[in-house]
Order: sequence, then structure tokens, then C-alpha cells
Amino acid sequence: MIAFVFPGQGSQYVGMGEDLFDAFPEARRTFEEASDVLGFDLTRLCFGGDPGELALTSNAQPAILTHSVAALRALKAHTVLGASYMAGHSLGEFTALVATGALGFGDAVRVVRMRGEFMQQAVPPGVGAMAAVLGTLDSSIYEICAEGCHESSFVSPANFNAPGQVVISGHKEAVERAGEIAKSRGARRVVHLDVSAPFHCKLMNSAAERLSEVLYEVEVGALDVPVVTNVEAEPNTDSSRVKHLLYEQVSNPVMWDRSVVKMSQLGVDDFVEIGPGGVLEGLIKRTVKGSRVTGVEKAEHIEGIKRNGLQR
Repeated sequence: MIAFVFPGQGSQYVGMGEDLFDAFPEARRTFEEASDVLGFDLTRLCFGGDPGELALTSNAQPAILTHSVAALRALKAHTVLGASYMAGHSLGEFTALVATGALGFGDAVRVVRMRGEFMQQAVPPGVGAMAAVLGTLDSSIYEICAEGCHESSFVSPANFNAPGQVVISGHKEAVERAGEIAKSRGARRVVHLDVSAPFHCKLMNSAAERLSEVLYEVEVGALDVPVVTNVEAEPNTDSSRVKHLLYEQVSNPVMWDRSVVKMSQLGVDDFVEIGPGGVLEGLIKRTVKGSRVTGVEKAEHIEGIKRNGLQR
């Protein structure tokens, strides 16, 4: 059984998608459609833009979604590969919803552009922070974060990425305190992340409320394939729940490792990561030993699957 999975913010890089654009008309049309929706040339930003400009949350989110959908459309047009489940890491959940037919691509590009702006504006620069805590048990991270909180500062788990890899998010001073506590409790390493805002914690509540207003205007169709959601780590096929789950996702932890385990329990043994960066492959292999992950990022990957199918 196959699952399609889609990456989130942090996977972007200058040059992403250019070979797909050149090789496949489906990819070319996807980038052109996104540029029309956004009102600027997304290909310039993705193919040869400034890395700092591409990394801005409001740019990275539509860029990653567009690259992922371009690769997906080319894959579907030139191979017979299909999926029984889909999932995406944070932003990638929007891509999964496009892939399963619930969201129109134009709507998704427009919404994630605003989502990025809302998340960036929710907390003033320098106030928030995120850090990856490596080598600690998931069960202990809540206690560590609780001890890191003070009356005026807050920290909580943001991303459960893989066993022994949890990202924490909140006020800068609380994140630093929690990091020191984690190291004193045996964490192997704490890595402070170069991010523009503290994502997936309650400091994003205002962003979630603004996103909810935008989502209210968006039409959600039927889900052709179940999407395993970040918030619940359970498959969803109910289109009436999509907007609420996307709203909840902004200020709640991404349950990625549990989502991967759930798909494995449902019978998935092949994961196809569609989009830039290849970040999810390592997380999946650490979460479910023996799982197979195929990356679809470049034209050569699609040509390989076209010739040989998934290599097992």
C-alpha cells in the first residue's frame, strides 16, 4: 500500500522545480497558475531568487506547495502511481488536500500565502523562537516545557517529528530555559532553529483566527483519498471537518511521527515524498524501521518511476 506525503516549510531551496518546469507541461502550467494567483513571478523566486527572500514564510509556503503540486501533476500524468492515504507536514497538509481533490490549487496557493503572512505577523521579530530537542522521550517533553514556562513567557511542543526528535516553540527566553532543562535531563543535543516565528504553539492563536476568516470563503470538496491530519494523526474523509482541522493545526503540535505510525498500521509500506528537500524521508525511516521512501522532487525521479515503477 502506498501513501503520498508532502513536505513543509524549511524544504525550500533556490533552483527548486526548474527541471520539472522544463521537462513537463503539467509542471509548467502549475507554476504559471501560481504566478497568476499570487500576482508575481514565482518562477523567478524559486529558480534564481535570493535565498533569504525565498525563505520568508509568506514566500516559502506557496513556493513549496507549488513545487509539490507540479511534481504530483507530472507524476500522475506520466505514471500509473496512486495512493491509498495522503499526509503533509504542516504546510504540506494543504498540498495533500489539493492532491485528494478537497482544495482547488488556486485557492490553496492564495490561502497559504496569507497563512504565511498571518504567522509572520502574529509575534514581533525576536520575541519567539523554536528549538529541536534531540534524544529525549516524547513523554518527558511536556514536563520539560511546563518547567520552562514563567508567568510572562511560554513554551510548548510544536513538532513531534520522529522518535527522539521534538521541536519546541514559544517565547525566546522560555525556549532557552526548556532547552537547558532538557540537556540537564539527558537530551543529546538542543538545536536552536533559524525561523521567523514560533510556529505551532498558542502564540499563533491570532494567526489561526485570521486564517479561519479566509478559509470561510473557500469551497472544500470531497476527499478522494483519506488525509491523515497533523492534529489528530488519524485519517479524515469528512470534508466538513477540513477547515476546522487546518485552523487547529496553526497553534497545535504537528503529530508527524504518530501520523507515520498510523499509516504503517493501516498497511502502508511505501511512502512517496512529493516535493522539495527530502526532509521527510529521514523522519519516516527513523519512525518506522524498514519502511520504504521514494522521493519525487526532480524530473529524473518521475522518469525513473515511469520506466521501473517503485524500486523495492
